[in-house]
Amino acid sequence: MTPPPHIDGARILAWAWSDLPFGHVTNEHGGAPAAIHGLAVCRYADEARVYRFSCDAQWETVQDDVYASEDDAREQLPAQYRAVTATWNLA
Repeated sequence: MTPPPHIDGARILAWAWSDLPFGHVTNEHGGAPAAIHGLAVCRYADEARVYRFSCDAQWETVQDDVYASEDDAREQLPAQYRAVTATWNLA
């Protein structure tokens, strides 16, 4: 599933999608774990750093993390997102 051009106001630079979840994230309120189907490396217009957004099946952000470079954001996936290999697409 192709993502929108922006997530949470940040422009997508690269993205990966899987019909099977990359992994799951539990929320801070102790709710049921959310399946992560989309990964997006994004940049806000006024920032040099990039963010990796972990998204549900509707490209809604479940979790994010900040990185110094696009390569770091793509390569440093946490263990919980390795159930399926991420194939990155450039936006």
